[in-house]
Amino acid sequence: MIIALVIIAAMALFVYVFMQQEKFGSTPADARLEMIERSPHYKVGKFQNLSNTPALTEGASFFSVLKEFFFEKKERKKPATVLPSKKTDLLQLSKDENILVWMGHSSYFMQVDGKTILVDPVFSGAASPVSFTTRSFAGSDIYTPDDIPTIDFLFLSHDHWDHLDYDTIKKLQPKIKTIITGLGTGQHLERWGFKKERVIEKDWNELVELPGGFSVTVLPARHFSGRSFSRNTALWVSFALQTPSRKIYLGGDSGYDDHFKTIGKTHGPFDLAILECGQYDKNWKYIHMMPEQTVQAAIDLGARQLLAVHWGKFALSNHAWDDPVKRVYKAAQESNMPLLTPMIGEKLLLGQEQVFANWWEDMV
Repeated sequence: MIIALVIIAAMALFVYVFMQQEKFGSTPADARLEMIERSPHYKVGKFQNLSNTPALTEGASFFSVLKEFFFEKKERKKPATVLPSKKTDLLQLSKDENILVWMGHSSYFMQVDGKTILVDPVFSGAASPVSFTTRSFAGSDIYTPDDIPTIDFLFLSHDHWDHLDYDTIKKLQPKIKTIITGLGTGQHLERWGFKKERVIEKDWNELVELPGGFSVTVLPARHFSGRSFSRNTALWVSFALQTPSRKIYLGGDSGYDDHFKTIGKTHGPFDLAILECGQYDKNWKYIHMMPEQTVQAAIDLGARQLLAVHWGKFALSNHAWDDPVKRVYKAAQESNMPLLTPMIGEKLLLGQEQVFANWWEDMV
């Protein structure tokens, strides 16, 4: 009994010390916490979704989900071969190009109306605080922080490891002019050395005026946040980005709900909706959309085109790696929703007609 207690105490001490590392960020405190507590979306010590949003579907348990994820064999969770890509040189772009480059999962770069934009960059090769777990697919890491130009606006949708990557953010830090994110995430960024004046934290439905005729409204999503055992101390968000020439919806992570229709009515229509499509499962259907729901969300938003992200880099769920793109492609065709399917790194020309190959079809 004494030996068992010593082992348990040693393990607890190891976990405590491990989680004191800077990469875990910080919990909001002092003036930031006072600001958060004034939010109508912050109740009982944490942020709340607009609709009741259980972490797991009825009938699922934490232990049953872990058992299925780790011990039940799943076919083709990762590609058997290296993912194809077309690496666009972002450092040599002409200033008058309006483009988007998907970098796998939910990371993407845009140059629009003369401004450079980066969203949820993860270039470290892992979506986890433990670098040898949740590794990226072979071929998906063609970009590093050295390939990224100076960034006018960095958008961070929430603080999960597959969206807010410590190693990437620290290496990009000298290149980032302004960060726009939800309430609470700034506490992590300040611990990592970002100055307060470079970080704009907003609540849902708040407008931010940006230089160069840009503006963004921070909007709801149906999800959760947290980098450790504490959940929902920072807000998860989506964005309606208005540039001088177009309107783009940056979806972040979200389960399907009627907030998409509300956003479409109040802020749409959108020239492009960038929406999550991947890492879904019947056991957590409230916090991630199924591919068919991704298409419906784009319709609700009044989107003229859809780019489906949150797939193609990490295996965070139980589905086959290419199940998201196969299902969203089929649903988009059935609904007549123009779907953009670039390879990682391939240049997507904003506002122009462009045909992409179904590059995933010949892969295993």
